[in-house]
Amino acid sequence: MKPDTLKRFQLLAEFSEEDREALAELLEERELSGGRSAFREGVAGEGLILLSEGRLTLKSDRSGSVVGALEAPAHLGAASLFSLGKREVSAFADGPVVVQTLLRTGLPRLMDDAPRAAFRLAEAVANELAGLLRQGLGAIVESDSDTER
Repeated sequence: MKPDTLKRFQLLAEFSEEDREALAELLEERELSGGRSAFREGVAGEGLILLSEGRLTLKSDRSGSVVGALEAPAHLGAASLFSLGKREVSAFADGPVVVQTLLRTGLPRLMDDAPRAAFRLAEAVANELAGLLRQGLGAIVESDSDTER
């Protein structure tokens, strides 16, 4: 992936050109045809996935239904760079798809080769997780206030 292409991803918006170059060197690209799995529910998350082309359908084995979809540019699994855990859903290509993965094992190399880029990535992931937590807490507060009425 060309470093300039990484500008399209919101998670990487604060990266400098130098940061994007360092990250681009560590990404592993995969092309998937329609119906192929990008990852499976219950399997350990191996790292950050950047969906650079196409669309992924997200399915839950637990509910047996489609729970969402992502269109490029989008990312998944950022937290798995820092925390071990299993994927909560499966992702399937809805037509031709291109994904890049920054494996968890690539993060130490990024820290060694480009510490500023590694810090920016950690900061971006922390900000994203904090935003998701605020959304979740907001939904809980709204739900509690609805039940009190």
